Amino acid sequence: MLTLNVTLATVAHVTLRAAVVGTGFGCQTHVQALRRAGFDVVALVGRDTARTADRAARVGIANACTSLADALARTDADAVIVATPPNAHAPLVLEAVAAGKHVVCEKPFARDKSEAVRMLAAAEKAGVVHLVGTEYRWGTTQALAARAIADGAVGTPRLATFILFGGFLAGPDAEVPGWWGTADQGGGWLQAHAPHLVDQVRTSLGEFEGVSAALPRVSEHKWAAEDSFSVRFRLTNGVEGVMHESACDWGPRVFMTRVTGTSGTLWVEGGAVYVAGADGTRQLPVPDDLVAPPADDPPTDLLVTAYDRMRSGGSEIPPFTRLYETFRRLINGEPVPDDPRPATFADGVAAMAVLDAIRQSAAEGRWVTVTRE
Repeated sequence: MLTLNVTLATVAHVTLRAAVVGTGFGCQTHVQALRRAGFDVVALVGRDTARTADRAARVGIANACTSLADALARTDADAVIVATPPNAHAPLVLEAVAAGKHVVCEKPFARDKSEAVRMLAAAEKAGVVHLVGTEYRWGTTQALAARAIADGAVGTPRLATFILFGGFLAGPDAEVPGWWGTADQGGGWLQAHAPHLVDQVRTSLGEFEGVSAALPRVSEHKWAAEDSFSVRFRLTNGVEGVMHESACDWGPRVFMTRVTGTSGTLWVEGGAVYVAGADGTRQLPVPDDLVAPPADDPPTDLLVTAYDRMRSGGSEIPPFTRLYETFRRLINGEPVPDDPRPATFADGVAAMAVLDAIRQSAAEGRWVTVTRE
């Protein structure tokens, strides 16, 4: 069972109260997942008064606020969910933990590793539960694949391949927020999707030793950040791999997760996990604890732009529900399983170290060692 280095107080009320900061993905996904996990969502925080009030009414939240301080004063929430653009993560997290609130922060966790380190230090000093929104640790196929690799399904892993090509933002009218088009504000496809892959690699295969990367722009959109990435990596245990993605590919969508080891190969196909070896090919059964809980899709009227539709699908709500069930148990001082293990802010720091190394490698055109201290 997992034990976090936090100071847990007795919760005086039965239902934990949560304030969600962010009127986009926060409303589209987090609110439903929190409620399904037993939280009372008591406040929504956004920058625009009218939009925040409208979104709060749309998803049935009583308090629409334009600052986290106001939300905490009105509700005395137990937990804060930070689902804002990445450039706002650090100040909101620091404000929440200074108020003694437990926090889940979306990914990318920060703009860089140094910012992430400050957030981790503050949360540890405050003694609060701190998790990163790496929901796919509870995704059925990812969790099943990680468990199978740990159980020796492919022998010793040697080679890993992760590919995603899609036209999420390929169209000339693809609209993204202003911050998304600038890498130093946390924008770009690397920050948008690579945290998922980095977390998947770290939880199923091992820690990164170094990377060699490129961050091309395939489209002719006006934003300055990359819409694609190509990363060759090596892990400390010798596994070699590639992460190759584009959000602006016009062809049929391509998805590949494939791990080859000394005695077999594992891959994901059509929502199932397969293993092949000398004794043939088999589909792995899904154990009861990894069956995804049911969930409704996000309200379609909240998916306004191509960017909304790209990042807000019903498939994210079930694993987020599992994440928030774990969050609730940790706040209440209850034990939680080690598999899947929730990602704390320490994992956020580790992920940002990898992303920093990728950006440095792309800028300097060389192999970069990932600094983990």
